[in-house]
Amino acid sequence: MQINPGVAEFPHRQIAAQLKTQIRRGDWAPGERLPSIPAIAEMFGVAKQTVQRAVDQLRVEGVLITKPGSGTYVRGTRRRLNRLSRGRYGGFRGYHTDLAARYRQQLVSVGRSPAPPEVADAFGVPDGTELLRRRHLVRTEDSPVEVGASWFLPADTTGTSLEHTKAFGRPLYQEAEEATGRRYVTATDTITARQPSREESEMLQIRPDTPVLHLLHVAYDAHRKPIEVAQATWPGPVTTLTEEYRIPSPSADPDPDPGLVLG
Repeated sequence: MQINPGVAEFPHRQIAAQLKTQIRRGDWAPGERLPSIPAIAEMFGVAKQTVQRAVDQLRVEGVLITKPGSGTYVRGTRRRLNRLSRGRYGGFRGYHTDLAARYRQQLVSVGRSPAPPEVADAFGVPDGTELLRRRHLVRTEDSPVEVGASWFLPADTTGTSLEHTKAFGRPLYQEAEEATGRRYVTATDTITARQPSREESEMLQIRPDTPVLHLLHVAYDAHRKPIEVAQATWPGPVTTLTEEYRIPSPSADPDPDPGLVLG
């Protein structure tokens, strides 16, 4: 283990890269504790502050996790979350059994709340309009992996089960279809990367400088009117979003535009 002073890369990043290499080749397995900061500093011949910066970097990247009073450990492998919203509808518009088996969703709150800009835009209402919000937290066995909310227009939900502070024994969209009398027909998903809010970092138990992935899901009826606008936020460094899809077979090129002249 050594630092090369002749390269442009900062020493703490060189250390972080070498620690990642050792983790990948199995020198430290998932769940195993790394040597102490002073011990690693001695290995590399650098100051403890330099090693601390390397460890902080790897924590933000999701490679390491620090347990106060215990030490720094290798985090388990990335969670492969097939949680693009099409997964919520399942193969037959029912529970996605694979997701239900691996994740536990906890209903946090239900009530009227001012719509944030992205939700207001999706519904076509002014920012801050009072809408019905159902907030949730999703956990695996060891930690929270998603914080989110589903938003509805009060005109669709007043006096329905969607206002009740209870979890349903079926997917939310099925409850919403029955409560509103409107069928989910199409949907759009928009994913962005950003820094978490203070509340998100606390709920997800991540550092405030850890990037997150944020999903905005808008579900429409047959008239292209939004029924539900859902948000989901995941810790970016430990989240992999995966989609599998078929690629259409080649087809004959259509006749060229008669008005198009190719030189």
